[in-house]
Amino acid sequence: PGTGLQVGVTHAAEDDQATPDVGKNAATKLASDPDVVGVVGTLNSSVAQSVQPVLAAAKITMVSPANTNPSLTQGADFATAPARTYPNYFRTCTTDSIQGPFAARYLFEKAGIKEIATVNDKKTYGQGLVNAFSEEYTKLGGKIVAAETINPDDDKYDAVISKIKPSNPKAVYYGGEYPQAGPFSQQMKAAGLNVPLMGGDGIFSGEYIKLAGATADGDLATSVGAPTDTLPSATAFVEAYKAAGYQEPYEAYGAYAFDAANAIINALKVSLASADSAEAARQPTIDAMAKVSFDGVTGKVSFDEFGDTTSKVLTTYGVKGGKWEAINTAAFESN
Repeated sequence: PGTGLQVGVTHAAEDDQATPDVGKNAATKLASDPDVVGVVGTLNSSVAQSVQPVLAAAKITMVSPANTNPSLTQGADFATAPARTYPNYFRTCTTDSIQGPFAARYLFEKAGIKEIATVNDKKTYGQGLVNAFSEEYTKLGGKIVAAETINPDDDKYDAVISKIKPSNPKAVYYGGEYPQAGPFSQQMKAAGLNVPLMGGDGIFSGEYIKLAGATADGDLATSVGAPTDTLPSATAFVEAYKAAGYQEPYEAYGAYAFDAANAIINALKVSLASADSAEAARQPTIDAMAKVSFDGVTGKVSFDEFGDTTSKVLTTYGVKGGKWEAINTAAFESN
């Protein structure tokens, strides 16, 4: 006791299948393992809501590379009375409180689009993103001519498109993920609604372009940070990822997941120094996370009083020639 625990850091993977109940069961399994001190995940904000309380009760540090809903760190009243929800929860990605307004400013100020329709998939991420976007867009003077929803298990969108089309929007802002957004873009253009679809990081994937097809050119997305392959800090990560021969690309969140894992490892360097078991290191690891600060693959990695990343850099991407191309990278400045 008191001499420090000498261990090697290993990892175990669980698949939450983008489903809250499955994620909760996976978290319960991990929490029952006394050797688990930290968890990297989840991808989906709706899954995080089920996982957070399980890991918090076990005092296991959770760092998400991809959850962007603001309520996960700042509570349901994040806009007016932010309050830390779970002390064990952190994230390396920025939130929709920034991403939504960033997209609104691009459409209104840079693209000159003054009338849009919004669509969301009724999930935590999609609803939150559209709400944040809509507030900023209308504040700027833009007009939301239609606001519709889809069900996340739908694959035919003709009814919603028929409602939107007569309002003559100059773009559609979509809150949700690429499995639905891609077909929605393809179907709305096939129906004669030939305007750009813009979404958040949930659609920033090569899979979106495959699903949206040839008419995807001109569609837009925002994602956290600067493009990974343009960052000098990410050169070694990109080369190592290619050398490893993974079948799947690292896409929007590979580098953020890498930084999330290294944030936990940095905290473990402190917490394990005086712990006599992994389980005993759980609370000290949470305590140490608040002071983590290092130069990561995505840039400076550190956390504020809510567990949110201190980075506010985002990028707007557009589809051109069947590929995503970066259009504008900037740090978001509050008015």
